[in-house]
Amino acid sequence: MGVTGRRSRLWRWALLVWAVLVVVAGGLTLWLQDSTEPPGPYVWEETSPTPSLPDGWRSACPDVTPDEQGWGACLTVTSG
Repeated sequence: MGVTGRRSRLWRWALLVWAVLVVVAGGLTLWLQDSTEPPGPYVWEETSPTPSLPDGWRSACPDVTPDEQGWGACLTVTSG
């Protein structure tokens, strides 16, 4: 019983040390993560599906017909 009891006790200590390390590392991770985030609520920015071009600019695809949601597909190829 001497060797088996000692081995069982060693496994219990190893499991206990591992569990304490996991809890400490998890708490440290949450604490450091919270300290790097900017304060305040998060908000979504409202954007239009196709941004408008400034006055005087021509569209790269003037003949594109947008769908019901205002989206249009355009492929522009440049060399270089």
